[in-house]
Amino acid sequence: MASPNLAKFAYQTLQQGKSLAGLAHKELSSKLMELVAPEAMPNTKPLTRELILQLRRSMAALEQLDWSEAEQGIYPKAQLFEAPWLEWAAKYPLIWLDLPSTWERRKKRNTRDIPERVVPDIYPDYYLQNFHHQTDGYLSNHSAELYDLQVEILFNGTADSMRRRILAPLKRGLMHFKGRSEESLRVLDVATGTGRTLKQIRSALPKVELLGIDLSASYLRQASKYLNNGSTELAQLIRGNAEEMPFANSSMQALTCVYLFHELPPKARQNVIDDCLRVLEPGGILVIADSIQKTDSPQFAKVLEDFPKVFHEPYYKDYINDDISERLSSSGFTNIHSESHFMTKIWSARKEN
Repeated sequence: MASPNLAKFAYQTLQQGKSLAGLAHKELSSKLMELVAPEAMPNTKPLTRELILQLRRSMAALEQLDWSEAEQGIYPKAQLFEAPWLEWAAKYPLIWLDLPSTWERRKKRNTRDIPERVVPDIYPDYYLQNFHHQTDGYLSNHSAELYDLQVEILFNGTADSMRRRILAPLKRGLMHFKGRSEESLRVLDVATGTGRTLKQIRSALPKVELLGIDLSASYLRQASKYLNNGSTELAQLIRGNAEEMPFANSSMQALTCVYLFHELPPKARQNVIDDCLRVLEPGGILVIADSIQKTDSPQFAKVLEDFPKVFHEPYYKDYINDDISERLSSSGFTNIHSESHFMTKIWSARKEN
C-alpha cells in the first residue's frame, strides 16, 4: 500500500518542481528582457489573482487525471517520469543564450528570419515563419534540439501531461479493431515534430505499428534519435505535408495530431482534416489535441488573447474562434467528441464504416 502512495507523492513532487522551474524561468527572462530589450516587451497586463487561482485549479485537475489514467493502466506509471533530464539540463543554458536573438526578432517584428540554406519552394508559405519567435522557425537542428524543453517551460511542466490526453480516446477508438492483432494496426502521428507523442503512444500501445509525418527534416531527425534507438521496433518517419499525405486511402486505423491546428491558416486546417479522413480506414479514429478555445474555456479568454501578443502565432486568433467539430463533421467524420484539460482541448472523431 505504501508503494503506490510513494509513487504518487513522487509524481506530484516532480510536477510541482517542473511548474516552479517554468514559472521562475519566465519571471527571470521577462525581467531581463525588460532591462535589456524593453522595446520587445509584449503589450499585456498582469493576470488577476482570481484568474491565477483558476489556472492552478485547472492544472491540479489535469495532474489528478494524469495520475488516475496511469493507475487505470491506460499508460504505464513509468511514463509519468520519462524525460531526457540530463540532456535537457545540458541544453538549458542554450535557451538563455538564444534569448537575445529572440528579443531582437520581437523588437523588429521580424517573423521571416529563416536559414538561408532553406529551399522555400518545398514548403507551404505559412510554414516559413518564426513561430513563437523561435530561432530558425522549425527548420534547423538547433531549433529541434531546444523545442521540447522550451515547450515544457512554456506550460510549466505540463506539456507531456496534456499530450497524454490523446491516449485514452486513442485506445478506445482502436477497440473497433479488437478482432485484429495489435501488430497489424497502424497509428500515424500527423505533424509529429520531435516524436514526443509517438513515444507516449509506443509506451501505451507497444505492439502497434507507428508512423510519423512532419514537414521538418530537422525535427524528424530529433524524433528518430528518441524513437529509433535500437531497443524497440522502428517508427517510420516521413517528411511530408499533412495537407496531402503520401499514404494510400484507408491505410491507417488511427491518426493523432497534437498542437498543429493553431499554427495553420483556416484553409490548411480543413485540408488536413480532409486528408486525415482519406487516409483512415472506415471505422478508424482521429484524435486531435490543441489549444483550448474561447467556447469551451471562456474563463481563460485573457490568456488566449494574450498568447499571440507574447509569441508570434499568426493564426491563433482565428483558431481560438474556429469550430473544429463543424470542420470534422463537414469533412465526413462522425461520433465527434471534445473535452478540455487545462490549456489543451481534445477532439476524437470516427470515420464511418
